[in-house]
Amino acid sequence: MVKAYTCICCNKRAKPKDRRPLTDTVKNYLRRVLPAVDPTDSDVICFQCRVKSYKNAPKPRQCSDNISNDPDFQPQPSTSRQPFSPLSITLQIPSTIRSHSRCFICKRPGPKLISLPADGRLSAFIDHNIIISADSRCCPSHVYEGTLTETALKDMKTITETSQMNRTGVNDLLQKIRKLYQQQSRHLNFDNLSDADCQSLTKLNRAQFEDLYNHLFDKIKNTPNRSIKTSIGIFLCKLCSGMSNRLLSTIFGITKSSIRRAVSTVRHAFMRGFVPLYLGIDSVTRESLINEHTKPLAKKLFGNQEERLILVLDGTYIYINKSNNFQFQRRSFSLHKGRPLVKPMVVVTTTGHFLTKVGPYMSDGKNNDAAILNHMLKTNIDDIRGLLREGDVFVVDRGFRDALPLLKDLGINAEMPAIMQKGENN
Repeated sequence: MVKAYTCICCNKRAKPKDRRPLTDTVKNYLRRVLPAVDPTDSDVICFQCRVKSYKNAPKPRQCSDNISNDPDFQPQPSTSRQPFSPLSITLQIPSTIRSHSRCFICKRPGPKLISLPADGRLSAFIDHNIIISADSRCCPSHVYEGTLTETALKDMKTITETSQMNRTGVNDLLQKIRKLYQQQSRHLNFDNLSDADCQSLTKLNRAQFEDLYNHLFDKIKNTPNRSIKTSIGIFLCKLCSGMSNRLLSTIFGITKSSIRRAVSTVRHAFMRGFVPLYLGIDSVTRESLINEHTKPLAKKLFGNQEERLILVLDGTYIYINKSNNFQFQRRSFSLHKGRPLVKPMVVVTTTGHFLTKVGPYMSDGKNNDAAILNHMLKTNIDDIRGLLREGDVFVVDRGFRDALPLLKDLGINAEMPAIMQKGENN
């Protein structure tokens, strides 16, 4: 029977190449950190624990007789590390396994496993009460922007009911929580913002902000630096004020890279969970547009009190910076405005309800309002022709005059300000 050599310090089986006999330095170290252990000459220690013992062993102070006899000599504080602390503290907090060879979530073997960043481990502890060891590794597909995905947290199979930590680990965890609290208490935080401040920063009152939060809370994750509400607040502040990421970083007390991630995350969340419900032809029915989003005055003026769909179309501008791409720079420069821009086409009802937005298009001469409307109807963008019926009304300006023949062929009435004939006066 082969004798199993276990390390006296960590109780792991030591391989032949990693076994080391106990020296006097190691014995003294073990007696100091493990009072219950009485090392003998027959015991062995693994290579890792032996290195830790030598690193944490007290170093003798070397000083000359002249210094030691000097009455003004003041001993300098020790700068050596804290002694190695074994896993002797048990916490009633769930934890994951410690493994480099298998994913601690799905138990798949390596080799392409990664370590979860410190911010991701702290976020898992704060949001889900799970301690993840720094020695644990997982598949890259379980991590998004430095934190675990919601699917990974739900599918986690390797969780124990208790956690084994040492004094250093507990101290580091407390310091990180303390630092996080100080950051959140000193800077702007939307979790406890007043109604007046919320209105000033986002143009939404507190009730409207909470309603928006209810649409997006399951599509955005908390991070150690910002909560879900703070991420939404950063995005709305960026839209309302146009402040730079550097200024937002100072106001919210987080880095510029975190500001960029917050804006990108919330923008994608809006496109998944908010925009499809309130913008687009599929978000509303034709009957609802006629009965709820058409003013009586518009029906009287353009609809002859009939059940007709009345839409208002107009192109708008989004100003952009000058591009380094010469072709894009040339097509995006507007001779009318004298600066680069792009042109989206907006379709609204007479009550101001946004039905859809098409584009943006380039601002050169090929994309005037009439050309954009012709492109919309010919290519049937967003299935707009499926919503229209013969006799519906488009309220447009004179920039759409070249699109009137196509509207007439489709049976759509175009209401446009009258164009004076040559030689006429007001």
